[in-house]
Amino acid sequence: MTALLDVEDVKAGYGQFEALHGVSVHLREGETLAVIGANGAGKSTLLKVIAGLLSPTSGHVALGGRRLDGTRTHERVAEGIALVPEGRRVFPSLTVRENLLVGGYAKREGPWTVQRVVELFPLLADKLDRPGGRLSGGEQQAVAIGRGLMANPRLLLLDEVSLGLAPIVVKQLYGELPRIRESGTTVLLVEQDVGQALAVADRVSCLLTGTVALEGAPKDLGQEQIRRAYFGMDRAA
Repeated sequence: MTALLDVEDVKAGYGQFEALHGVSVHLREGETLAVIGANGAGKSTLLKVIAGLLSPTSGHVALGGRRLDGTRTHERVAEGIALVPEGRRVFPSLTVRENLLVGGYAKREGPWTVQRVVELFPLLADKLDRPGGRLSGGEQQAVAIGRGLMANPRLLLLDEVSLGLAPIVVKQLYGELPRIRESGTTVLLVEQDVGQALAVADRVSCLLTGTVALEGAPKDLGQEQIRRAYFGMDRAA
């Protein structure tokens, strides 16, 4: 597999606070990478840098070997990067169909259409004309993921899919990730639910207070090793 995403030695933050201290992440075409870590580890900040919502103070992001320095968010969508944000951010006054169509504004060629999204998430089939504000949390998350897919991205960024949802709903949503990858979409997911993340990822990267504390294939990482990296136990010692 060829390299799709390269995040090289990125530092970024908010005002005087630096949230990422030289983070490097690499993602191959067709791969699913899970970025795990506790609250404040820098996970969402990393996604914002990749999506162009936050400019790094140093380091760079490259897609398919091309550096994205100075490229704005909507331009990155046109290049093939789509972000499904934490908290879903569904437009409450728009119908499900309209929410999905908003995601396709860049008009990138690809397999994802409203019909294809409904096939992926059948729970939306009878709700296409329902306002987004009248959906359950799980239904809104399905819409948010579908809206991201409507951009026909090369790289789909998922921020905290499980946040605020019942375990059975989370399991259903994660169960569709292999079908998303089969469509040719590469996935980078940020998640606090370590079990779910490890179950679907080819590789995992654990962030701890803005640095990479551990990375590797889930099959090569023991639970104790992950736990110590997640909570910074080795660093404390």
